Formats: sequence, C-alpha cells, structure tokens
Amino acid sequence: MVRQLSHPLTAVFGAALLTVPWLGLHTVFGVDLATGVTVALSGIAVLGSSFLLAWGAETAEADVPRAFALAILAVLAVAPEYAVDALYAWEAGINPGSPESAEAASLAVANMTGANRILIGIGWSAIALFTVYRARDTGDEAVESRPGFLADVVRLDHGIATEILFLFAATAFAFFVPLGAGIGAVDMFVLVGLYVAYIFVAMNSPHEDEAQIGVPAYLQSYRKPKRIATTLTLFVFSGIVILVAVEPFAHGLEALGKSVGIPSFLMIQWVAPLASESPELIVVAYLVNKARSTAGFNALISSKLNQWTLLIGTLVLVYSLSLGYYGPLPLDTHQMGELWLTAAQSYFAIAILITFSISLREAVALLGLFLTQFVYSVTGLALTLPIPGLGAVTFDGATSLIGFVYLVVGTALFVRRRKQLAAVAKLSVRRVRGDYGANEVPAAVED
Repeated sequence: MVRQLSHPLTAVFGAALLTVPWLGLHTVFGVDLATGVTVALSGIAVLGSSFLLAWGAETAEADVPRAFALAILAVLAVAPEYAVDALYAWEAGINPGSPESAEAASLAVANMTGANRILIGIGWSAIALFTVYRARDTGDEAVESRPGFLADVVRLDHGIATEILFLFAATAFAFFVPLGAGIGAVDMFVLVGLYVAYIFVAMNSPHEDEAQIGVPAYLQSYRKPKRIATTLTLFVFSGIVILVAVEPFAHGLEALGKSVGIPSFLMIQWVAPLASESPELIVVAYLVNKARSTAGFNALISSKLNQWTLLIGTLVLVYSLSLGYYGPLPLDTHQMGELWLTAAQSYFAIAILITFSISLREAVALLGLFLTQFVYSVTGLALTLPIPGLGAVTFDGATSLIGFVYLVVGTALFVRRRKQLAAVAKLSVRRVRGDYGANEVPAAVED
C-alpha cells in the first residue's frame, strides 16, 4: 500500500483529483454555488492544475529545448489573466463612448498593470527569498553565501540573456504606449512581434539534458510517442482547468470584497491578478523546492515577458473584434500613469538581473517598493501632474515618487553595470544568431 502511494502516478492522480469538485459541480452540472464555496473549490482546482503544469513542462524538456518548454508553461500559467482582460476589453467595445465602456477599458488595463507589478514585486522578490531560505535544505548550488547583511545572492543561468534582451526591448517600448491615442495596432504588432520572435529563438535553442526526479523522471521514461501525448494532455488539461477556474475565483473574491466594502477597482487591479498569478508562483516554488531555482526564475521571467507583450498587445484585438471594426483601446489619464509605473518597475528589475543574479538586498528592495506603492494606492491618495501633450495625468500618492525611484535607481544601476549590459547584449545577440558553439560567458557579466 505504501509503495503504491509513493508511485509517481499517485501524485499525478492526486493533483488531477483536486480539480474534480470544481469541474464536476460547476462546469459539468452547472450547480449554483455560494460565493465562498466557489472561491474555495476553484482555488483548489488551480492548485492541482499548477502542479500538472510544472510536471508537464519538465517532462517536455526531454523533447524540446528547456527555454521553449518554460515559455509554453508561462503562456498556460497566465492564461487566466488573458481571460479576465479579454472579458473587460470585450465589454469595453460593446457600447463605445459610454461610461460603462470607459470603466471596462480602465479595468482591463488595471488588471494587466496589477498583474505585472505583482509578478515582479511579489513573485520575483519572494521566490528569491524563498530560494535562499530553502538552500539550507536543498543544497541549491545557485545560492551563493556572502558576508554581510542580506548579502547572499541567487545566481541565474546565463541562458536567460535572451529573455532579458527581449524583456528590455518590450519595457523600452512600453514607456511610449501611453503617448498614443490608446493601445493600438502599432503596439500590438511590436509587442506581439517581440514575443513571437522570442518563441522562435527559444525553439532553436540547444537542447540541454538535466536529470529529473519524481514525476517528470517517471514520465520521461515513456517512449517518445506516449511521452509527447502525456505532456500535451497535461498542458491542455491544466490549461483548460485554469481557464474555467481562475476567473470565477477572481470574481468570487471580488464579490466577497464588495460584501465587506472593498471597491471593485482595487479588487480587479490587485486581488484578481494575485489570484490568477498563483499558478505561476506555485509552479516556481515547486521547482525551487527541488533545487531548480534557475528553471524557476526562467519561468518567472518568461511569464513577465509574456504578460508584458501578449497581454498588452492583444487587448486592442479583442476590443476591435467587439467593436466590429478597428479601434484603439482607450486609456484614461490614470491608467497612463499606471502603465508608466509598471514600465518603471520592469526597468528597475532588469537593471538587477543583468548581472545574472539577485541578492537578498535587491529582493527586499523590490518587495518594499511594491508594498509601499500598494499601500498608498489603497489609501486613495492622488497627485495630478501636467504632462505636455497629454494634459493632467493623475497618479496615486506613491506612484510618482516610487516611479521616480525606480527610474533613478535603475538608471544608476545600468550606468554602474554598463559593461555587464553590453556583455549581456552580446551574449543575447550571439544566441539569437544561433552561435551556440561559443558558450563562454563574458567576464564583464560578473558584478
């Protein structure tokens, strides 16, 4: 009996079983559930599907480059975010020009900016802290102990140079998105084009073998046709579960918030994205727990690149389909400020990663700045500044200050690490060109 329970397929069955109550009661039989029950069952379903996603991605590494497997994992893991944003973008196009349309468009952008800031502010920082903490037991070789207060660092694989390059390009372009009439066709072509190019590069990356353990090791022992079929099944099933579970989970949390007097805007920008980001964080925590922090951070960076390109770029497509003709998704001045703050945070985070490492100090800085801005945004404090060509742009009380901190500190880091930035760019371009024979890492990368 004990031997049967320890079999890898028992874990797969257990994770799949977590999705059954939600799929059965809500999706199949259409039972009208109370809000609290909806939140509980759909959240448990997301938990189960997150493990299935992680196992599927690791199993896929036997047949495709790891970077591509993790890129696909990132797409599936943030699929709930697409569902929520697409819903609001569609509603914004139903009756253009109305207050309801403006509110829906605002919520679509709010959900997107909140998700991106949570992914870095909580996701990247918390996983770095968790990696160092777990290294005591896992012996993760990526963690380097250094003397001093919060001086330990998590070393990342130099193979993420490509992700950093594309994320930097997307971030640089994102600063200009609010300068247009809204999120339009140019934004879609540039941002979606960047992600398509990234996927193409990832598909052509060299395959690297790494010994697996547990469920992925067992599934990789299958013959190739069966292994591929199993991997696809895990991806498709877990992706479907997330699509049908996380949006009701987020909406259920929103309803619970209303019942205690929390505004819908705050629930959509913060609580709903936090709920839909949970699959990624669970997947990465699972990888870190197996001393695979490098793969975990690859997944987080791919998720950020995914959200920062596809999530923004496809909003105009959904909005135009709802309109029945092309039209840019309108931005109000408050959401322009939100986009700039999100771009500034991304800029600062990239300045940290160009050394292929993140220290505990840097992780705490990311987390502290995010929490400060979050607290001030919840209080409702606001600042309105005149922006040439845009008029008065409203920022929450900490948005302007923290956005300024992100830009100043990020620029200072880029100046200080200009040699590392140049080395990362060269390494990235070399990989884009397919020059995998020269795998030496430029010495300038080390900080």
